[in-house]
Amino acid sequence: MLQGRKILLGVCGSIAAYKSALLVRQLVKAGADVQVILTPAAVAFVTPLTLSTLSKQPVLQGFLKDEQAGEWHNHVHLGLWADALVVAPASANTLAHLANGFCDTLLDAVYLSARCPVFVAPAMDLDMYQHPATQANLRRLREYGNTVWESPAGELASGLSGPGRMLEPEDIVRELEQFFELKRKN
Repeated sequence: MLQGRKILLGVCGSIAAYKSALLVRQLVKAGADVQVILTPAAVAFVTPLTLSTLSKQPVLQGFLKDEQAGEWHNHVHLGLWADALVVAPASANTLAHLANGFCDTLLDAVYLSARCPVFVAPAMDLDMYQHPATQANLRRLREYGNTVWESPAGELASGLSGPGRMLEPEDIVRELEQFFELKRKN
């Protein structure tokens, strides 16, 4: 069901960003065209080279392609191009940005411009995930019509155990396939 689907993948600054490489690989293997957008914090966790090699597309990181030439990444075009926007991992910071309309990264601008379905896979430590502000941001994103995938419980990078893990890449692919299958039938 992902053959020829255009997927924007937003990757945020979280230790779970290493899973984004596996997710890109599985999406491409399923036939999707994948365009990756990294937040500034994400590059501390995963390299653009890895993701561009797997997606076969240049990875987008900021508003400008070439500052000298005045070339920019058109967030409106990206938002219109996509069949789905997936934010995985979605950090507490990015969740707050999306839920409250902040727009200081390319991913934020694409989200605000997107006309496609948006899927969010939170990933953060237990206390950050359970904080009332994070839970309020997740509720707000759902109220806006976005799909927020629940964070499964398990061992976290801090050594704590509980919810906050990013949904596994194969589960994300399965969720997207189910979404597009239902869409096709309706």
